[in-house]
Amino acid sequence: MLPGGDFSAFHRIRSDELWHYYAGSSLRLYLLESRGELKRIELGPDWEKGEVPQVLVPRDHWFAAEPVRADSFSLTGCTTAPGFDFRDFEMADREELSRQYPLHAATIAAFTR
Repeated sequence: MLPGGDFSAFHRIRSDELWHYYAGSSLRLYLLESRGELKRIELGPDWEKGEVPQVLVPRDHWFAAEPVRADSFSLTGCTTAPGFDFRDFEMADREELSRQYPLHAATIAAFTR
């Protein structure tokens, strides 16, 4: 569960990660693709607005997330394959990631600690 007004900072893992929406506010995912594009995906229940009930974050891709509504929360779950191991987790360094993706430096600054 991620409270509104908070965020999951840019990170990556060495496994594919399937995110599932359960309840609360929709969740906005920011995914940095290998070609340098920033993809925004809304995980939520409103398919007519383009939200999706689940989304796959490919292994080794940087991503961050935030609840769409600051006055709510997002309850989501993640499934990884192969299984999750903290040794495979890497938190982004703001300066280094901004050098790799200079067009998205503002988004990176907003979603790193």
